[in-house]
Amino acid sequence: MQTVTKEWLLTRVTILLHFVTGGMKMLFLDYQPELNETDIEIYKVILSDLNQISKISVRELADKSHTSTASVLRFCKKFRCTGFSEFKVYLSAYVDSLTEEKKVKTLDFESELLNFLARTQDKFFEEKIDEAVHLLMEKELIVFVGVGSSNIVAEYGALYFSSLFNMAIRIEDPSNYPINYVSSELAKKMCVVALSVSGETTEIINYLNHLNLSESSVIGVTSSYNSTLSRLVDIAITYNISLEKINEADITTQIPAMYIIEKLAKTVRNKKASTNEYDC
Repeated sequence: MQTVTKEWLLTRVTILLHFVTGGMKMLFLDYQPELNETDIEIYKVILSDLNQISKISVRELADKSHTSTASVLRFCKKFRCTGFSEFKVYLSAYVDSLTEEKKVKTLDFESELLNFLARTQDKFFEEKIDEAVHLLMEKELIVFVGVGSSNIVAEYGALYFSSLFNMAIRIEDPSNYPINYVSSELAKKMCVVALSVSGETTEIINYLNHLNLSESSVIGVTSSYNSTLSRLVDIAITYNISLEKINEADITTQIPAMYIIEKLAKTVRNKKASTNEYDC
């Protein structure tokens, strides 16, 4: 009977986590083979250094895993391989595929950002920035609102705007903000900058639906031109970045939103400075 020790449990957890993160696969297999305790010891050594396994002999792997060469060969057969040499060929191809996949993801991310930066030179994008700048110059209070990671960007936007040209605040919890109590006089002097990657964030949409009762202006910063947010706001500045999620967590990059915020703030400041010089 197997003695349950701390090390044994740790090994089991490590193997289980590898199954989960690998999509219920084992290395280059598309299923989980039945492994005994000896197999798990060999598997643990392989996982500890995937890149070096192709460079060692069957005897060295047996020594590292405190098993025998016969055990290693039986392990290889469970991975549809006739021997250790064939196992190393498949393992090497598997490791190369992981490296290539990582490169592709990195290139896709960088490529999307480069494409976004290229689009900032488009006439349509520049016109939207100019419209937003013209609107912001007429306002005395800028209100940023967002949820999740967009809420963090909203806080950054409020600090950035306040530092450069005008008073700006962030609405920390849009679902509880008493927008109905904003006076008509204040609403006329206020511009809301609504941030939502998808443009479909429920709390933001509800907030703006209440806001429509007032006389505030609204600028939307979102990835989607066809989103609900884009249709609700006065001016929609979109950046077309692919949405990325892990389970239910939205991990889409916020770099384009931050670029737009900084672009708006700096442009407004420069125009105000130019206007003041002209008036003098």
